[in-house]
Amino acid sequence: MGTSFVETPEIQNLLDRVAGLDCDGGNARMKGIVRDLIQSCMTVIARYDVSEDEVWNAVNFLQGAAGAGELGLLMPGVGLEHFIDLYMDAKDAEAGKSGGTPRTIEGPLYVEGAPIVESGAYLTDDADDTDTLYMTGRIIGPDGEAVTDGLVHVWHADSHGFYSHFDPTHEQTPFNNRRRLKIAADGTYAFSSKMPNGYSVPPGGASDTLMKALGRHGNRPAHVHFFIEAPGYRRLTTQINFGDDPFAADDFAFGTREGLLPVPNRQGDSAHIAFDFHLQRADDEGDEAFSTRKRLVVDADEPVTEPA
Repeated sequence: MGTSFVETPEIQNLLDRVAGLDCDGGNARMKGIVRDLIQSCMTVIARYDVSEDEVWNAVNFLQGAAGAGELGLLMPGVGLEHFIDLYMDAKDAEAGKSGGTPRTIEGPLYVEGAPIVESGAYLTDDADDTDTLYMTGRIIGPDGEAVTDGLVHVWHADSHGFYSHFDPTHEQTPFNNRRRLKIAADGTYAFSSKMPNGYSVPPGGASDTLMKALGRHGNRPAHVHFFIEAPGYRRLTTQINFGDDPFAADDFAFGTREGLLPVPNRQGDSAHIAFDFHLQRADDEGDEAFSTRKRLVVDADEPVTEPA
């Protein structure tokens, strides 16, 4: 039968009704998005002769992923989060904006409310049998100026690949390996912490199931996440992958980008990374704001119960 079935008057009329095109109310842009999205789904079903059981298996898969909190892993795993970065890069280029440290995926494990501390702070609250990371650098504006007012949000996993507040063992101290660093008066930042290790998606979970079905792995290299916010500059969402990690160039989440692969200088039980962040000028307050994606919110001054 093929995809021509989707173009028949009966199906096109159905799509119009699904999208509310025969109704006066509603949002015209949303109508167009829903119509195109549902038509794309119908086209896939027709092209690959997807059975009724397969359709409902897909629905069950997505429901299970949502219930297990894995949609935030599937987004980068299927490349959609990286696509959004590439799309925003292309829009910047079209508008004549260039320069700055590359943006890359945020991932699903940021926690709002981390303590605000002075530059040079130690981020790790719990004992961890791994080396110590020392990271330093400058925050630089588009004209080479030192950015002296703002915050560097830092978060990363422990040596087992677990993040505080998302640790299945529930053994980490709240905000372990999470801080908001004040940018120093000279435009520099510094911190130390126990080295993170890479990790894989939860075994047997939705992301693992999909990766295996695609013949892919679900591994991420060791990495450190950052938000950089400063008045007058565009908010930067980025991360560094350790350039000597076996999965540095094969990140299942597509977080690796050129310019974000520093190789730690390892000396004994210490590792040092020097990395500068270059910010772009903000055109308006919207450029300074964080995206509206849902994030875990925790009050740093209140006792914390980690999510089950």
